Amino acid sequence: MGCPIPHIERQLPLTQFTDLGLDRGLLKALSDEGYTRPTPIQAQAIPPVLEGRDILGIAQTGTGKTAAFALPILHRLAADRRPAPRRGCRVLVLSPTRELATQIGESFKTYGRHLGVSVTVIFGGVKYGGQMRAMAPGVDVLVATPGRLIDHLGEKTVTLQGVETFVLDEADQMLDMGFIVPIRRIVKHLPKARQNLFFSATMPTEIGQLAGELLNPNPVKVSVTPQATTVEKVRQKVIFVEQDRKRALLAELFEARDFRRVIVFTRTKRGADRVAKALEQAGVEAASIHGDKSQGQRERALAAFKAGEVRALVATDIAARGIDIDAVTHVVQYELPNVPESYVHRIGRTARAGADGSAVAFCADDERNLLKDIQKVTRQTIPNEDRRRDPGLSVMTAHMPDGAKEPSAPRGRQGQGGHRKGGSPRNGGGARAADGSSRPEGRSDLPGGLRKQRNRPAASKPGAFASTRPIDQSQFRGPRREGAQAKWSPVD
Repeated sequence: MGCPIPHIERQLPLTQFTDLGLDRGLLKALSDEGYTRPTPIQAQAIPPVLEGRDILGIAQTGTGKTAAFALPILHRLAADRRPAPRRGCRVLVLSPTRELATQIGESFKTYGRHLGVSVTVIFGGVKYGGQMRAMAPGVDVLVATPGRLIDHLGEKTVTLQGVETFVLDEADQMLDMGFIVPIRRIVKHLPKARQNLFFSATMPTEIGQLAGELLNPNPVKVSVTPQATTVEKVRQKVIFVEQDRKRALLAELFEARDFRRVIVFTRTKRGADRVAKALEQAGVEAASIHGDKSQGQRERALAAFKAGEVRALVATDIAARGIDIDAVTHVVQYELPNVPESYVHRIGRTARAGADGSAVAFCADDERNLLKDIQKVTRQTIPNEDRRRDPGLSVMTAHMPDGAKEPSAPRGRQGQGGHRKGGSPRNGGGARAADGSSRPEGRSDLPGGLRKQRNRPAASKPGAFASTRPIDQSQFRGPRREGAQAKWSPVD
């Protein structure tokens, strides 16, 4: 453990799936889906996985990473049929989000439909009963999010002692979401003798270190693209625009007929709801998806988007990571991400399965440094257009309904959580606390354990008790949405 990972580039030609030695049931399922030729990551990863080797796979999003590990795993399960232990599984796949977990589970079911393989998906935001009943007899493949899996392990409703293959998908997103500690907790429940498969779109240094700790000696690293590069078939453009005119610019873009199926990214949950509402007021059918939505709401929004009932799906990075929808024509980055690698994942929602796509990013003046970081990480200069001081956008903004404009609330009284005028999009246009410091207006779309801890009154001198004076909670709260629940808790 902890040994360096050898980089092995397997120069395999793009053969047929029939040349890879897969089970006939798998080949029939692939034929039913219209798949005949593996993608580069699949051609490189499937043979060593079939051999039982550990894998560290790096590939752009949308290149077929899921099938690269699902197909050989299903083949090995079919070749060695035996029951899974009660409340246990033979294969564990960890995923960062509910949507991605569901997507992976559906892929296993689709490819293994002729093999009689049992698949269960567990995630937060739903009741435990159904998941406990599904796991009681044991399953071949378990796809789970870290938080809910730890809950089941704590209640002893799931055991991982029978795991033969451990898959960590979207490892870089796990890092961004702060799941590294939970992953280490889960790994302690796994048997030491197991096959490990790591798949990621980018490879930050921390993920390389984690892989070195957890992978068996002499793992195989397969890579089909440099780290943090963008999909070549995506036409990219950056538009420089003032923050308060972004919504007018977004409405203008949707006047084009080719904006048929569009994903719009924001940094905060509250921002996603506001942008979706603004699009509705502009006559564009839109739905939002983020971590504060219930599982049913998220599924209905995705279903409506897939069915073409809405043209725009407004999403945060974490909620959208599992979106795998064909024919997404455009990706609009309403706000640039704080993490440069997220830019790669965002634009990877379009141009999937070899199709073409377009990605447009809005950049306000205080987002220039974020753009510089993105161009440095992706090693490219993105074509740009300057729409600052555009008279047309100025007129559109002036005539937009009040609810569709960027919020510009007056300064509140000191200590009452008033708004700071002209807050930057990087901090969400935040509220000002009693000490004059600013804090983000929209809730961060990160697990609760990563949130900044609130300062508590300290004891005035050694041995003295801390003050018991009630804390004015208003300084920690920003403006509430209509109908928002009074209590929030992470679901994944």
